Amino acid sequence: MELLGRAEMCATLDTLLDAVRGGQSRSLVLYGEAGVGKSALLDYLADRAEGCRILRASGVEAEMELAFATLHQLCLPVMSHVSALPEPQADALGTAFGLRAGPPPDPFLVCLAALGLLAAAAEESPLVCVIDDAQWLDEASAKVLAFVSRRLFVESVACVFALRDAGPGDAFAGLPALEVHGLGDRHARTLLSAHLPGPMDGRVRDRIIAEARGNPLALIELPRESFALSAGGGHEDSKSLSGRLENGFRRQWEELPVETRKLLLLASAEPLGDLALLWRAADILSGVGASAAGAVEDMIDFEGRVRFRHPLVRSAVYQAASAAQRREVHRALAEATDVETDPDRRAWHRANGTARPDEDIAAELERSAGRAQARGGLFAAAAFLERASALTPDPLRRAERLIATARAKYLVGEPEAALSMLTSAGARPLDEVRRAEVEVLRAEIAMTSGRGASAPQILLGAARRLAPHDPGRARDTYLHAMLVAVGGRRTPAGTEVREVAAAIRAAWSPPETPTASDLALDALVRDCTEDPQDAAPAIRASVRAFMDGDATPVEAFGWTYAAFPAALCAWDDVAVRELADRFVGLLRGAGALAMLPMALTLATTSRYLEGDLDGASILHEEMQALVEASGARTSYGVMVRSGDTIALAAWRGRRAEAETAVAEVLAEATAHEDAGTIMPCHWFLSILYNGLGLYDLARDSAERAAEHTMGWGPGRHWSPAELVEAGVRSGDREAAARGLARLSATTRAAGTSWARGVEARSRALLSEGAEADGLYRAAIDLLGRSRMRVDLARAHLVYGEWLRRERRRTDAREHLRTAVEMLTEMGLDGFADRASRELEATGETARKRVLETAAELTPQESQIARLARSGLTNKEVAERLFVSPRTVEYHLRKVFAKLGVTSRAQLPAVP
Repeated sequence: MELLGRAEMCATLDTLLDAVRGGQSRSLVLYGEAGVGKSALLDYLADRAEGCRILRASGVEAEMELAFATLHQLCLPVMSHVSALPEPQADALGTAFGLRAGPPPDPFLVCLAALGLLAAAAEESPLVCVIDDAQWLDEASAKVLAFVSRRLFVESVACVFALRDAGPGDAFAGLPALEVHGLGDRHARTLLSAHLPGPMDGRVRDRIIAEARGNPLALIELPRESFALSAGGGHEDSKSLSGRLENGFRRQWEELPVETRKLLLLASAEPLGDLALLWRAADILSGVGASAAGAVEDMIDFEGRVRFRHPLVRSAVYQAASAAQRREVHRALAEATDVETDPDRRAWHRANGTARPDEDIAAELERSAGRAQARGGLFAAAAFLERASALTPDPLRRAERLIATARAKYLVGEPEAALSMLTSAGARPLDEVRRAEVEVLRAEIAMTSGRGASAPQILLGAARRLAPHDPGRARDTYLHAMLVAVGGRRTPAGTEVREVAAAIRAAWSPPETPTASDLALDALVRDCTEDPQDAAPAIRASVRAFMDGDATPVEAFGWTYAAFPAALCAWDDVAVRELADRFVGLLRGAGALAMLPMALTLATTSRYLEGDLDGASILHEEMQALVEASGARTSYGVMVRSGDTIALAAWRGRRAEAETAVAEVLAEATAHEDAGTIMPCHWFLSILYNGLGLYDLARDSAERAAEHTMGWGPGRHWSPAELVEAGVRSGDREAAARGLARLSATTRAAGTSWARGVEARSRALLSEGAEADGLYRAAIDLLGRSRMRVDLARAHLVYGEWLRRERRRTDAREHLRTAVEMLTEMGLDGFADRASRELEATGETARKRVLETAAELTPQESQIARLARSGLTNKEVAERLFVSPRTVEYHLRKVFAKLGVTSRAQLPAVP
């Protein structure tokens, strides 16, 4: 049956159901004020969903602190399909729901598991997920359900949410939305007439119509309020509509007998709707019997599950009670709740049932926080810890819990609340270790809130406090300080980095039997305080230790972040690739998706240095899919978010794309005086311009990048080589000589084939005659022994250019031909065109590359085609792109049809 005045909205829901029955997925958010009819529309949807399976859940305000509560409520009927999920996903979902023990699940892995579970259930019959009162979802459930809604395509699943007024900050922003507005005047009058409790003056009727603004619940409830006010001679002051409705429900509650009021208050404080639990708690309260239920059948339903007629009734009853009355019912609910099966709700009720500090309750809340964190419910953990802190009588113990609360608040994205907790903790007596914990957390908050310049010094202070008590943690804190200083340096010369390194060197030295972390810190400090030749042995030792060692995924995140740049500093092409791939593999295998963006960026760097731009593109697209699927920007820096886009455009010679992306990144980095981000942007531009033959621009960009003489990476190690080439080609040999001096400082210390080959190539550019010829040949020989095919191809290019200018055209053609073939194969179009022009200048016409394009493919089809061509299965592609295998299969069928192929092996290279 169609709803009064809702024909268009009902038609929208009917269309949604038709699409789901036809094999498509749909998401829809219904939003509007309380009482406007969202729940009625959800009921209409469920009633019309013939042939579909309905999953229903609703957010409850009192459950907002319990992680995954609503998600569990929604998924419970289809948990039999969990066996269809990959093991890491099944484990993550089981841990999130408290069904199995294990380490805290990665949030994205839980998201992917929920997506897979619903997709598997939809294989049996179309699935319609109906989620009411979504504004009261716990944070964990809201994020997962928003993720699922964004990644559904062809799974025969609908997700329909109802929530109060939507805004840009809510989890469901960006999903298809439908505003549920009030009824028109004609329909409003019809509804009002149907619910008048008696004759009403026309002027009063008109006032109710005007004040209700078409809100159906108001049209039903305001007449009762008007009659009540008339009878009592009262006067309603100006309130919001929802406030007036709540006020009416509150008056109804206040007019009930005492025992009935207690029963309603119990129901409002108990979010599960568990009828047995409600009556157990009622038995504990004096004067509440079964007869109390009969007087409130118009406000609450006791059939099967306890359910209020409208959420406003629940909130009105709970708010109408005094604090003492609320504490009384929470104590009864705590006593009635089984400590074995539901310890967390029992702890929460106990906490709400007392107004005085109580260590026993605080300890129980702390245990609940631990369980919530183990399930990945950081928001719930923060709430439990905050309440535990408030109920802790001992000052020192309370300070410890405040520090734990601050960390949880920081991890859920509430840095200001975390700082407030730390201030409260710092005002109490703390030992040196606890004070160090406060300082470390302050530094972490500073780094993510635009105040990162102070972080290294804060961390140094914390490490000094820790040193006498916990040398291992002190070492890790010193290492953290160094990495933060190198990554967030504010000046090109990195003077602040030198200061931090010098301070660590004065306070710390590696033990006689150093661990990999000890060696990493020693290498960092020596690299920043010693001549490169003197620091090189320590750097090589650090890389070897990481290459030979084993680590858990969590440990790997810390040590790879230190080891990968050490390998770059050592010009170790084998370690660069192996460390990056090992890091990605560990995190993928464990499902640690939150840490994956950084690892993918490292792996992408290794690919484009080797000339594997297709591989770099695949990894970059995986990271973009990860960020898109999360519904928010990654918490890592701007270069992690955009650096690979710039790098790939620069290597491919796409000037407009690269310059636009660099301008956007530089605007943000310059505002924060982030020299560590500005430097690689100029390095990428120097590559772009050298490839395009714009040597004056390349020289200027390389000069700016090469100013950065501190830290590991492009500015210090690779930009000087670009400066040499650009300086020679632009006629600025002085700039080229400066570049060679900076380059040789690191390449000679490293001594690898990669390092020596790049130096020989650069030195040849500044040499003449037989010396130049010998250096070019040496460069080609050395680089041919390394993995770095880009540098090898460029060595052939510059040697061919030199040979042509030496009028040795036959020799020049050989090397230029090789350069064209290698650069074209790798997709370095700018350099390939430059090599082609040089080859044509020798009298030989370069064969034009015939590009196999897929111009008809959509961006997602291109993405899936690239991954499928790389050898991944549909299931593996789905895991990389955070969609279901069925979606991959659907798009791959379309790719095959558009390109006229029948197998993965026939897929062309997709640019």
